[in-house]
Amino acid sequence: MEISIDRDRCEGHGQCVALAPDLFEFDDDGIATLRADTQVVPTDQADNAAKAADICPVVALTIR
Repeated sequence: MEISIDRDRCEGHGQCVALAPDLFEFDDDGIATLRADTQVVPTDQADNAAKAADICPVVALTIR
């Protein structure tokens, strides 16, 4: 599973950061970013990644 963030769409609501802090964090501009250098989601974080994508109010997260 891979996840990506549409940084142009992200408004910094923080739902993903609150739900999956091991995957997401805020950058200096208050926009969500991935904690890892890779978009590949660790197996043990797959549920959190899917939930974060579902809860994002601006649909800025994409799961593949």
